[in-house]
Amino acid sequence: MSSMQDLQTRIAAVLALAPVVPVLVIDELKDAVPLARALVAGGLPAIEVTLRTPVALDAVRAIAAEVEGAAVGVGSVRRPSDFVDALKAGATFAVSPGSAAGLIAAARDIDLPWLPGAATASEAMALLEHGYTQLKFFPAESVGGATALKALGGPLPELRFCATGGIGVHNAHEYLALKNVPCVGGSWVAPTAAVKAGDWAKIEALAREAAALAR
Repeated sequence: MSSMQDLQTRIAAVLALAPVVPVLVIDELKDAVPLARALVAGGLPAIEVTLRTPVALDAVRAIAAEVEGAAVGVGSVRRPSDFVDALKAGATFAVSPGSAAGLIAAARDIDLPWLPGAATASEAMALLEHGYTQLKFFPAESVGGATALKALGGPLPELRFCATGGIGVHNAHEYLALKNVPCVGGSWVAPTAAVKAGDWAKIEALAREAAALAR
């Protein structure tokens, strides 16, 4: 079992891979591998597949096995059993919208880096007490956006946040300009229409544009 420090180092390495972590809702298993390949080719190797569809874990399994260079994780983790399922599927990290007590307890017993969600200073401080320095700031735009994150950086300088929720190409730069934001999460690099059409060239182009964002 890895130490908390090692797990935090591993999740920090994932967040450092690119300025944007694509947040994917995969409806059709056949789309998983070509979608991930397009994102990796465009320069976005850290990929979050949310547990919002029946094929999500199979998609993670396929990406982990078939897409060279991808660091695939599982998002929307809400139950302790999700950690086990994610690890078995080949995920290299897990992401949650929040940080319920049951998840915090379960995360201690599994060798999988976890990015728990926090929306307030109190939630962030509680997670810091458990040893978490790498957090998800969600839902970012709804809880104060980049201004709120900048404010958190003053009293909590050791924390780093992947901001997610309402972020797109129009405002990602506001977050990436902050010292406590190594990356943002977003779905805009994989539009539903483009995925359904199998327009992997368009998705690769969007990924390339996102990968070039300054931070």
